Amino acid sequence: MPDTHQPDLARHVPPGRALGSLALIRAVIRNPLEALPREAFEQPIARRTVLGRERYFVTSPEMIQEVLLTQADAFAKSEAMRRALAPALGDAILTADGDRWRWQRRAVAPIFRPDRVQSFLSPMIEAAARTRDRWLALPPGTEIELGHEMMRMTFDIIVETMLSGHAAIDVARVENGITTYLESTGWAIAFAMVKAPGWTPFPGQRRAARARDYLRGELLRLVSERRRLGSEREDLIALLLAARDPESGQAMDDRDIADNLLTFITAGHETTALALTWAFYLLARHPEEEDRLLAEITQATGGAPLKPEVVPRLVRTRQAVQEVLRLYPPAPIIARGATRPVEVGGHRIAAGTTVLIPAYATHRLPGIWPDPHRFDPGRFAPAEVKARHRYAWIPFGAGPRICIGLGFAMEEATAILATLLPAIRLRPEPGFNPGLQMRITLRPARGMPMRITRR
Repeated sequence: MPDTHQPDLARHVPPGRALGSLALIRAVIRNPLEALPREAFEQPIARRTVLGRERYFVTSPEMIQEVLLTQADAFAKSEAMRRALAPALGDAILTADGDRWRWQRRAVAPIFRPDRVQSFLSPMIEAAARTRDRWLALPPGTEIELGHEMMRMTFDIIVETMLSGHAAIDVARVENGITTYLESTGWAIAFAMVKAPGWTPFPGQRRAARARDYLRGELLRLVSERRRLGSEREDLIALLLAARDPESGQAMDDRDIADNLLTFITAGHETTALALTWAFYLLARHPEEEDRLLAEITQATGGAPLKPEVVPRLVRTRQAVQEVLRLYPPAPIIARGATRPVEVGGHRIAAGTTVLIPAYATHRLPGIWPDPHRFDPGRFAPAEVKARHRYAWIPFGAGPRICIGLGFAMEEATAILATLLPAIRLRPEPGFNPGLQMRITLRPARGMPMRITRR
């Protein structure tokens, strides 16, 4: 019988606790998921007063569509998210608003066209194959920290597709710098909630600042060198250097390019690595589904190494990735701030009010997802998808600001699973529960130790 245990899903969040202001701030610093009220899992829209200010939690797909699409012009990135991310990512596509966001989005959109993403499949598969071969060389039963391994592999892909290979950058230091910086974001969010000045000190601030300064300086160096020396490589740096807003003809300066590179590196490798970490965990808990994916991969490849042209035929594997992203959305909470008075679902929301969209809760609403804690890739069969509201599944956001790298991430995760699964079996210790922790992205709180065996 498959092990249907699910680790700390909605049950991990202790909804319903009437948190006082101080307890709420502590929860936000420790793990923002713990600050979600019970109403966020039960009601289409809920209002809470926090430190004298109203906050709305919106989980209904219809109301999410209002916030992210039909009335998107009434909302901007929340101040808390900007304070958490802008010191590292600058005013790039993830953190910018208004005209600045629009022209950057237009300029970089051609880079993520489907045909361009398809051209990245070969380096994705090659990076996965290097990881597979390294794992196969380990003694059977060796324990690895899967989260770190997935971060290492997806960073390898980012470096190859975006930065012209490893010689150009200290991969380990950049990877560690990203992790170090993200660890500080809970403090930034909490301080924004209490309207503390931006200079307010917090534990680990100097360490986070050193990581931020190194990351931004290193990317700026790469861009400056490439602009000066040029290259025949058509990687992301080259594409950003050549990018122009199709309406105004505006180009990016070195700072714009460095900030967007860091955005794509941080978001690109972190989110896919976490999705893969959770995917292997869920497949280990559901070996019957793992067998089904293996059968599909074998049929599609004929038992040969995976080739880029085979990836579109891996339908169930892609559906498994989608179901992983339902249970573990990379951005579990989407935050917006109302820029003017606006009505959502019959509620009048004042300018300056924070509106939170907990995708983590929406993805578990039993009225939309029967038996919502069960891992079932069949939920993403075409007929099932067609029957659901478009905004019921929002792991990459939605509307005009939907993640521009969605296609890249889906192709990458599918190709990596199809490369690793036929060669390697990964299993946690019996009964292991990784827990959940939000650090902008959704991570296993206790890591993900796994033992490797050859198939």
